[in-house]
Amino acid sequence: MKSLISQLKKHSLYDFPVKDVSSTILNSEIQENIIKKYSHFSKSMYTRNRIFRNDDFEIILLCWLPNQMAPIHGHEGEKCWFKVINGSLKINNYSIKSLAPLELNLEEKITASEGYLDGPADIHSVENCSNKPVVTLHIYANPYDTCTVYNLKEKRIDKLKMNYHSIDGKLC
Repeated sequence: MKSLISQLKKHSLYDFPVKDVSSTILNSEIQENIIKKYSHFSKSMYTRNRIFRNDDFEIILLCWLPNQMAPIHGHEGEKCWFKVINGSLKINNYSIKSLAPLELNLEEKITASEGYLDGPADIHSVENCSNKPVVTLHIYANPYDTCTVYNLKEKRIDKLKMNYHSIDGKLC
């Protein structure tokens, strides 16, 4: 993990060049002891487990039990990536058709298996459709504390405050 953090600090000096950051993440080997330390699951929803954060970026491990999902959401225009460490997820990517009334176009459906790298992401939903737990590593350039959620049923856009389930391996 120290190597990944060091490389991301170098990338931050150049505003996180997409190809270089993607290559760094794809080639990073995340050791099992790191995964174990940050792998905290909850029956109520997927968990966000902070590994590292500074003013330039953050690294989070998300842990998904079967059938857990992140609603359709955006990433505030920031550069972000995620790598599937184990298991498989379903990703739906969207574009905005209209803001008033709210309408999105489903652009792409992806089955993301172990080793898959997504990013930079824009508007998407993520779901563990498997019957096994899934762990994903997320890198967010310019960390943020709120997220835009697109509620298609009620045709509105909400701001959701982001919380951590654990920080540095310790439950919050």
